[in-house]
Amino acid sequence: MTQGPLNAGQLRRRLAAGEVTVGTFVGLASATATEVCAASGADWVLIDLEHGSGGEDAVREGVIAAGAYGVPAIVRVESGDRIRIGRVLDNGAAGIMVPRLNSVEQAQDSVRHLRYPPHGDRGVATYNRACRWGMDREPLTANDQETVGIMQIETLEALENVENIAAQEGVDVIFVGPLDLSYALGVPLQLDSHIFQEALARVIAAAQLHNKAAGILAVDGMGAAKYVRQGFRFVAIGSDSTIMAAALRDAFDTARN
Repeated sequence: MTQGPLNAGQLRRRLAAGEVTVGTFVGLASATATEVCAASGADWVLIDLEHGSGGEDAVREGVIAAGAYGVPAIVRVESGDRIRIGRVLDNGAAGIMVPRLNSVEQAQDSVRHLRYPPHGDRGVATYNRACRWGMDREPLTANDQETVGIMQIETLEALENVENIAAQEGVDVIFVGPLDLSYALGVPLQLDSHIFQEALARVIAAAQLHNKAAGILAVDGMGAAKYVRQGFRFVAIGSDSTIMAAALRDAFDTARN
């Protein structure tokens, strides 16, 4: 395989094989921050276009920065619109996370955008990173999906449909947005409440039933380890900004006290 920042489906195969992977969100729109996260041992980095500071330029640069360390870049798009998904895929994203899903139909639409015809409706072009600027047309005719499809479970509607969402071909991860889901359940920020924990158990069970990975965002490494013990296999540990802020706050408090 020619060396470069493209993942060629390796992350999707790891998830299909039942591996646990851990990564982090990147929201500072900094290629250097993305590189630091990748160099620190992440299995993947997730560039956040929903809540992060940057736009598609962060994807264009971040994929290269992470890829220099052999780490794939996933992108959380602002919505499941075809044009939003297609543009970040052309920039070399190894996976797509779609927020605020409610229905099976929305999940089906989103995964359709991950693949070229006749398997999907992704726009066909070769002058992009995904096709190595026209030098590799194999992705255009691949029978197997290479891009990881991640659907977020963060609304009551999504939770009610989680089993059917997990059953969809092309959905590899059902990912809990813990804060949004806690608000939707009427227990804002109460992640230890039995209502929230019952919802997590339902997501894990749905994922396991359909041989998919359950994912979630943890605050720190200890929280991530707890989620892995619960059955989550795709776990994000904070973000570039929150980890830096927490580390500096603790360092300043230690120095002053």
